[in-house]
Amino acid sequence: MDYSHCDLCPRRCGVDRTAGERGFCGCPDTALVAKTMLHKWEEPALAGSGGSGAVFFGGCTLGCKYCQNAAISGGPVGTPTDSAGLRRIFEDLIARGAENIDLVTPTQFLPTILPALTPKLPVPVVYNCGGYERVETLRGLEGKIDIYLPDLKYADAGLSGSLSGAADYFTVAREAIREMVRQTGMPQWRGEKMVRGTIIRHLILPGQVENSLRVLDWIGENFAPGQVLVSLMRQYTPMGGLAAPFDRRVRSDEYEAVLSWMYLNRLEGFTQEATAADAGVIPDISDQEDRRIR
Repeated sequence: MDYSHCDLCPRRCGVDRTAGERGFCGCPDTALVAKTMLHKWEEPALAGSGGSGAVFFGGCTLGCKYCQNAAISGGPVGTPTDSAGLRRIFEDLIARGAENIDLVTPTQFLPTILPALTPKLPVPVVYNCGGYERVETLRGLEGKIDIYLPDLKYADAGLSGSLSGAADYFTVAREAIREMVRQTGMPQWRGEKMVRGTIIRHLILPGQVENSLRVLDWIGENFAPGQVLVSLMRQYTPMGGLAAPFDRRVRSDEYEAVLSWMYLNRLEGFTQEATAADAGVIPDISDQEDRRIR
């Protein structure tokens, strides 16, 4: 796993990032840390009382047109940081009370991140990603990651192609999530805090209830009750320039239809309040707004 012929993500650009070449993500061969924080608005099983020790990395292997973190994900932004520097960041967050180390959009920098995870940290490591991952890359993480926190954004190829530039998203993500669950097994807990397991996030999109139902159907059909948790998110916030129906928030009837389907599939997990999509929640990463997940 290295930068010299980059195939870390499913796009497999094959560029030599060590020679200054750039692929889809536009990132260099040094990790870019855009923000670190004690993130208290992750799922309660992760945030606990101290918050997740979130490390936001610049760039992304997707290109979601509605991304609320576009200031970070839309380009290679952040402070260049080597493996030793990342280790110091992790240890500082733990010293400040972090319940875990939450690696946010880390795939494009794995060759720098992995050495920073040895020796094993005293708290769980969370892999917080968009779900668009290579199984081969994930296998290189086995034993390093305690909790996977992937999105499963789409079951509709047309939707994923038009909104994220990845028509193969569902095909790729479902195999990636199977691999994540194989690694973690059933969720493990210390009190109310998850210390091992997989939580699948799904963001409901306006006018796309059928896509959400298909996502939940796949989860229900492929995993035993309690094998994974689902985090059903309603925080979609319209971004400039998107046409209808993506120029509005998710309606209550849309959210309730998806929520009912989640329960019909006997899926356990977390839900979000309507205030998750209030104006002003588009993340200013320097001042994270409360998009509370209960």
